[in-house]
Amino acid sequence: MLGPVILAASRSDRMRRLISAAPVTKQVVDRFIPGETVDDVLPIIQELTGKGLELTMDVVGEDITTPEQAAAARDAYLELIDRLKPLELGTSAEMSVKLSMFGQALPGGHELALANVRPVVEAAAAIGTTVTLDAEDHTTLDSMFAIHEELRKDFPQTGCVIQSYLFRTEEDARRLAANGSRVRLVKGAYKEPAEVAYQQKHEIDKAYVRILKTLMEGEGYPMIGSHDPRLITIAQELAHRAGRKLDEYEFQMLYGIRSDEHLRLAAEGHRMRVYTAYGTDWYGYFMRRLAEKPANLRFFARSMISRG
Repeated sequence: MLGPVILAASRSDRMRRLISAAPVTKQVVDRFIPGETVDDVLPIIQELTGKGLELTMDVVGEDITTPEQAAAARDAYLELIDRLKPLELGTSAEMSVKLSMFGQALPGGHELALANVRPVVEAAAAIGTTVTLDAEDHTTLDSMFAIHEELRKDFPQTGCVIQSYLFRTEEDARRLAANGSRVRLVKGAYKEPAEVAYQQKHEIDKAYVRILKTLMEGEGYPMIGSHDPRLITIAQELAHRAGRKLDEYEFQMLYGIRSDEHLRLAAEGHRMRVYTAYGTDWYGYFMRRLAEKPANLRFFARSMISRG
C-alpha cells in the first residue's frame, strides 16, 4: 500500500529536499547506486565482470527541462562508452537509457530524443556492445517503441523494456517477439492509473508469466528483469520448454539487491546482468527502488532509526 505514496513522493521537490538532507541517506543510497562519476563505477564494472557477471549501465537523471540538459545526458553516456572501450568487455557491459533524459518530454521531444540517443547507440556498437531503451510511464511508450523500431533498422541489437502491469503489454510483447527484439520484461515501477494498469500484485505476476511465455516462444532474446524467486524458477522452466539454450536469454537484477543470487545464477551458467546506476541525480531512481519492494523501505527505515 505504501508503494503509490512513495512513487508520489518521487515527484515531490519538498520530499527530495528532506530525504537528500537526511544524514543517513547517502549510506542507504550507496547500497543501490555505487557512485556519482565514471571514475567511481569503473572499479565496480571490473569487479563484477571479473566474477562472471554482466552489467547494464544507467546514468541516472530524468528531470530534463532544457535541450542543453538533454545534450549533457547524451555526452555523459558517450563519456562512459569512451571509458569502457579500453576494457574490451563487449556485450558484458551495455547501456540502459531513459529517453526522458534525452529530451523526450520537451517540445519536439520525440525527434530530439532520437537525435540524442542515436550517437549513443552508434558509439556503443563501435565498441561491440549495445543499448536498451528503458520503459517509463505509459504516456511515453508509443514514442519509445517508435524510436526503438527506427534504431533497429541500423542497429538490430538495440533492446527495449516492457512492463507487465500495463494492459497493453501483452500485445506489445507479441509484436516484439515476432520481430526478434531484445526485450527486458519487468513488473513496472511507475504510478499508473487503473484505466491502463493492473493494480494488484497477483494480477501483475500472472501477466508477467503470460508475457514471458510469449517472449520465450518468440524469435527474440528475453531478458528477465526480476528478483522474485518464484518468477526466476518459472522463467527457467519456460526457457526449457521453449528449447532455449542458456545463452539465448538472460536474467537481470538491480545492483545491491540479492547479490548472492546474482552469483548463484552465474555459477549455474546463466547470463546474469546487473543493472548498475550511477550519477548525482539519484533521487527518482532511489525512490522507485523503495517503492518496488517493502524490504527496501524497511532497510531505509531501520537505517534512519539506528542513525537517529
